[in-house]
Amino acid sequence: MYKFAHSLLLAVALCGTVSFVSAQSGKPLYTFPLGVQAYTYRAYFPKDVEGTLNTIQKLGFTELEGGAPKGVTTEEFRKMLDARGIKCPATGASYEQIVKDPESVVKNAKTLGASYVMVAWIPHEKSNFTIENAKKAVEDFNRAGKVLKDNGITFCYHNHGYEFGPYQNGTLFDYIVQNTKPEYVSFEMDILWATHGGADPVKLLNKYGSRWKLMHLKDLKKGIKGDLSGGTPPENDVVLGQGQIDMPAVLKAAKKAGVKHYFIEDESNHEDVQVPESITYLKNLKQ
Repeated sequence: MYKFAHSLLLAVALCGTVSFVSAQSGKPLYTFPLGVQAYTYRAYFPKDVEGTLNTIQKLGFTELEGGAPKGVTTEEFRKMLDARGIKCPATGASYEQIVKDPESVVKNAKTLGASYVMVAWIPHEKSNFTIENAKKAVEDFNRAGKVLKDNGITFCYHNHGYEFGPYQNGTLFDYIVQNTKPEYVSFEMDILWATHGGADPVKLLNKYGSRWKLMHLKDLKKGIKGDLSGGTPPENDVVLGQGQIDMPAVLKAAKKAGVKHYFIEDESNHEDVQVPESITYLKNLKQ
């Protein structure tokens, strides 16, 4: 763990001397707290929870989306976060959990101090997300979302790419948004998965505005043509600004839509190098 943390901090220092954005002038474009999705450090939390949180803190992250790693209680994890000045505005839950036991989801979120709970996957047969799957999700999301709202928590569905298959005059994702109740169901945009599924993140942000509450910041390698599988090899997840997504346009549209919590999520196998570079990119973006 020490070697991992050391390499990350070295990368941070080196990144300060490198520019990943074109020459711009003006005010900073990204003005929100720096957040990270815990999945980014999925290989490290099982080995050393406190050491991983120390690294996250030293990188400058003040917000984390996630939950307690295996072997650590939610209460213990909250204390670890508090000790480092890291807030947890959003946590995750499985589809099955929010359907069968939404009260336990509420309890977990409140212990972490989270205001949002996101679900990132709707059960379906591989590469075959159907209108029946979407209709079932709408019913479940509306019901669970009401329980969460009654307890002061906002439910968000996180897109994963497969929802952008065609349906009537739009997509299955359109069906989900248009048939869930805004007072009970909001959304978290994963810009890589939206792009990989054939959608345009900026158009989606403009179309559904305030329904978007959270965002995963990640970039898809140039030249990669996506599909509706909801999956892509880790090497296709690249440093922010080095892929095919128009990051400045996305951030401007997200800010206009009212998104306030952004989480860098790096699914590559090189997060020790890529995360510091993505941080540098964000900090150097100008309006």
